[in-house]
Amino acid sequence: MRRLSHLQVWMRMADYPRFWLDFWRYHQAGGSAPLAEVCAMVGESCGSQSVDHHYVVQAWWAARRIRAAGRGHHVDVGSQVMFVVMMSAWLPLDYYDIRPIDIEVPNLQQRFGDLCALPLETGSVTSLSCLHVIEHIGLGRYGDLIDPDGSRKAAAELSRVLAPGGDLFVSCPVGRERVVFNAHRVFDPATVVAMFAGCELMEFSFVDDGGAFREHASLGDARALEYGCGFFLFRGPTSSPAC
Repeated sequence: MRRLSHLQVWMRMADYPRFWLDFWRYHQAGGSAPLAEVCAMVGESCGSQSVDHHYVVQAWWAARRIRAAGRGHHVDVGSQVMFVVMMSAWLPLDYYDIRPIDIEVPNLQQRFGDLCALPLETGSVTSLSCLHVIEHIGLGRYGDLIDPDGSRKAAAELSRVLAPGGDLFVSCPVGRERVVFNAHRVFDPATVVAMFAGCELMEFSFVDDGGAFREHASLGDARALEYGCGFFLFRGPTSSPAC
């Protein structure tokens, strides 16, 4: 999740006078809203809605491709809850995470799972996703163990459980490679492909620094970004039981 810029913070503070003016106008118009129940939502009265392009576009990208593949079952590891729940509306889905989600819906089975040691058999998953997750592993942000090699171990584990010919959907920050402790890592796109060595890269697309979606791009197109989001579709090789 991105932090608010200094400009965004000041813009929100500047919106408080408008909030109290609206509060007064609401009462002048005959409305009743107790002061004790006030919840000031400011900074949202702008001309367009704020969008986190990484999460919105990755959900659209992955859902379209998962649906087109026509698999009868899907496994997700640690992706955004809204994506997982919406996917389960039309596809039976197992969701693995070290932090359970407090929701029960049909078609969604929650299971505890450490991304570096998934309770799944080698080569057993034909449709697998892990969106905006691997960059966090080993930084401790979500209660996981500190491990400088966490992302590579996570990639190896996803590769291990992927079935021959299966689909693996991965997204993560791409651009100028670095560790932003303890928020996330940013990878050169070629680094991500190398972490999944043995799996075949079928597609690379990405969201650039300005939020624009670049479909079926080359790895080099995203290398100079500051904080883009790369979408990788890998396929498990048919010549061996696992990547």
